[in-house]
Amino acid sequence: MIAETLPRPAPVSFGVALRFWLWLGFVSFGGPAGQIAVMHQELVDRRRWISERRFLHALNYCMVLPGPEAQQLATYIGWLLHGTRGGIAAGALFVLPSLAMLIGLTW
Repeated sequence: MIAETLPRPAPVSFGVALRFWLWLGFVSFGGPAGQIAVMHQELVDRRRWISERRFLHALNYCMVLPGPEAQQLATYIGWLLHGTRGGIAAGALFVLPSLAMLIGLTW
């Protein structure tokens, strides 16, 4: 695959990743299929933070687990990029914006 032969960019800083996960939390809608498609486009195709192969491995792993695949995938990729703190941050920032919007709408 062409994406596998391209040189990897420099490691992503934690701050840049935090901003990405927050942005993703605000724009990801349309259910898990849409959220996973946005993650793939941004993380693999556009930003090249992880390879296609690594993304598909992570997606397959998350699909075997019970629960929301998109949430698990965000957490897993956050963990791949920055360890435990990256996984916690990615998982939290993936859901907190929608939670804040729901609280705001119900208020």
